[in-house]
Amino acid sequence: MERVRNNADIMPYSQTEQMLRDNIGADWKTQFQEFDLKPFASASIGQVHRATTKEGVDVAVKIQYPGVADSIESDMDNLFTLLSYSGMLPAGMYLDKTLKVTKKELLQETDYFYEKDNQMKFRQFLQKYPEYYVPFVVDELTTKQVLTTEFVRGVNIDKLNESYDQVTRNWVAYQVMRLTLLELFEFRFMQTDPNWANFIWNSETRKLNLIDFGACSNYSEQFLSEYLNVIASAARKDRKGIDDASLKLGFFTGQESEIMKNAHINSVLILGEPFMSTEPYDFSQQNITKRIHELIPTMLKYRLTPPPQETYALHRKLSGAFLICAKLKAVIPLHDLFWEIHDNFQKSVKDKNNKQSE
Repeated sequence: MERVRNNADIMPYSQTEQMLRDNIGADWKTQFQEFDLKPFASASIGQVHRATTKEGVDVAVKIQYPGVADSIESDMDNLFTLLSYSGMLPAGMYLDKTLKVTKKELLQETDYFYEKDNQMKFRQFLQKYPEYYVPFVVDELTTKQVLTTEFVRGVNIDKLNESYDQVTRNWVAYQVMRLTLLELFEFRFMQTDPNWANFIWNSETRKLNLIDFGACSNYSEQFLSEYLNVIASAARKDRKGIDDASLKLGFFTGQESEIMKNAHINSVLILGEPFMSTEPYDFSQQNITKRIHELIPTMLKYRLTPPPQETYALHRKLSGAFLICAKLKAVIPLHDLFWEIHDNFQKSVKDKNNKQSE
């Protein structure tokens, strides 16, 4: 992934300038003291440039590749047709549901106004958490295809190898896991792209800088209540609790074979391992993602209904968070963190219900 990011094709300078003219105006150059036409990073559907605004603010300017939005719908439809007729994928994958969710996410990512709004929400959410920092957006230099934000400094967390001390790697990993749980059960709004490049560690400020909010999802209280029951049951090693909550969530129809139910319950128990013990969990010795992947063929073969739509992006984020912790070889305590967030969520729901009944 690192090689792909670094060697991605870039737009010709003339095309970059045309995108800036079309989006910011013919006088776009007057808005900047400096603008480097050579991008310093690639984004999923664009490229990112260093610049300094006319007011002297260092910024990152993300410019979307022209034509991306127009091609996504037709490309996804063609992919669905190709895979459907090829018979390459099992019926239990429910390809139509998977591609429908993927298409929706990709189309949202082409709207940088949508990303701007997401970024502003996260700045608000995280104001009371000084361990995190979300850069501000420069409104007057942002359009549907150009996003201008404060430039933040630091090291991408995939560079935090063993040359960094264990304390630092543990701190960063803990904050990633904490943020993941806060997004779900406090904000109820999650950034669902766990790309390591979206987390930047600044050793001077001792903050985790967060960037790229193009992929985000809201979650309802009803869904989160049952999903929290699933994870809490896993943390307690309660197989019946997982079974009951999974049925309510829609993972099961109630007609599943024991083979399917056991595969699903076992995968959830694996997911809950980091929250089971009060002792620090050693991610360097775990293989959570590998063991869950080994159960997927069984679930694809015997599944009777597609997973809840909300879980597609959510599980991508959870898996990514676990992989980050494994990459950092973190040894961190998550039991108390999980139960604190669990209890806060339950209290907020109870308080809301009590207020409504008054």
